[in-house]
Amino acid sequence: MKNRFKQPTLLIQLIGFISIIVLITVLSVSVIFSSMIDDITKKSLGNQAMTVAKMVAQKDVIIEAFDDPEPSLTIQPIAEEIRKSTGAGYVVIGNTDNNRYSHHETENIGKTMGTSNRKVFEEGASVIYEGTGISGEAIKAKTPIYKNGVIVGVSSVGFLTDEVEVRMNEYRLKLFEFSVVIIFIGIIGAIIIARRVKKLIFNLEPEEISFLFKEKEATIESIRDATIGVNKNYVITSINKRARELLQGDQVERGGRVVDSRLIKLIESVILTKQSLINQKYLFGHQLYMVDAAPIIQREQTSGVVLTIRPTSEIEQLTKEVSQIKSISDNIRAQNHGYLNRLNTIYGLISLEQYDEAKELISDEVKERQDFVVFLTSSVKDPFIAACLLGKINRSKELKVLLEIDEESNLAQVPESFSPKLFVTVLGNVIDNAMEAASNAKGEQANVKVSFTDIGSELIFDIEDNGNGVPEKWHEKIYTEGFTTKVGENHGLGLAIAKNTIDLMNGEIYLSTSDSGGARFTIVIPKKMV
Repeated sequence: MKNRFKQPTLLIQLIGFISIIVLITVLSVSVIFSSMIDDITKKSLGNQAMTVAKMVAQKDVIIEAFDDPEPSLTIQPIAEEIRKSTGAGYVVIGNTDNNRYSHHETENIGKTMGTSNRKVFEEGASVIYEGTGISGEAIKAKTPIYKNGVIVGVSSVGFLTDEVEVRMNEYRLKLFEFSVVIIFIGIIGAIIIARRVKKLIFNLEPEEISFLFKEKEATIESIRDATIGVNKNYVITSINKRARELLQGDQVERGGRVVDSRLIKLIESVILTKQSLINQKYLFGHQLYMVDAAPIIQREQTSGVVLTIRPTSEIEQLTKEVSQIKSISDNIRAQNHGYLNRLNTIYGLISLEQYDEAKELISDEVKERQDFVVFLTSSVKDPFIAACLLGKINRSKELKVLLEIDEESNLAQVPESFSPKLFVTVLGNVIDNAMEAASNAKGEQANVKVSFTDIGSELIFDIEDNGNGVPEKWHEKIYTEGFTTKVGENHGLGLAIAKNTIDLMNGEIYLSTSDSGGARFTIVIPKKMV
């Protein structure tokens, strides 16, 4: 079985890729600079040759020597001194007949110059060019020699190509050494960068990152609860299907950014404290949800938050029911104590043969409950609403609040489109708030009145208390989720739930001041749903 080719690790790939880029870049720059060095060196030597040629052409001794019988005797020593001091390959002085008066090889003195001087003599031009003479290939500069405004000769200075190549090779060697250093530094930098990248991605390979991403996506989608990941700017970085279904435009804007004020406060709190928050109650649509928020810690800093949103779970419902059962148990215990006292009283009356007083006491106790049950049976045809009112009567006794239901109230004509299961949450919340407000304000003098009617095209419920009332400036805010005058967390939901449910039933809720100075809530539900 043949061994399969093993793909190099990400670290090796990054080092190799960055090193190749550095190598190609340095080599390209080196080639360009080498070419530039050639051009610059040749141009520099040409300018240098021209400078020397003009310096020679302007020397008075050389100019005056043109009138001597043997000009070379004077010119040759001076030309050689200049050639040696400037490093030129040759310094040649010639007359208008192209005869040399100087040359570094003395046997060439008096002979005809190897290259043409026509442009110098005819146009008086100074020229720089590359050419080949008896000394070999050279970068040459020629300029005319004037005496009394007349051209009498030519100054020719050249730097031999061999010398130029030596100088350029020196430059190339320095450039090569510099390139090697840059490449070496680049490779070290590539290793450092590659190791840094690997550390940032927890030493994972691309295939592992891809697998983890898919695994995370599948895990999030498999969670039944709504799960959302957000960064510090409230931008959603991950979200599962349940969360997409739950969150609407009033919580999340089109660009995938959380805009709900309560969720933003929750996120800010978790980011600031770096601590998780659990079981925070939030209202989404018409249903109450529990929200957990956990910080995403990166380098000891909170870089984001994970939100888990779930409906009130069966466990939470069970906890609530256990709590209610405990409350009922305590209430039964209190009622049992009261009944024992009454039974002892009745026993005492019978023992004293006060039979009429005993019968009156028993009749009063039974009549109160029997009258209320008869009233509900005859006036409220819907069992859910009747049960709700009966439950609130019992609750009022626990709170020591006088809950009165107007005897003229009637709810006999409940349309089929009306949802009593939905409405009892509204009625229960409003009555609970009224009893709590009255109890806090008046203590044992607390009083709540409830009335309702089905006359006309609407069902109308009035709930009023003798509490402190609601300031007019809060009449609109009081239905906002999270707005509350109570101390502690998870308040400000009851009236928000009630308002949303009433809107769902196309109804209205109005707030005013009762005759006793407390709050009066009027709920209007149309019999015909639009």
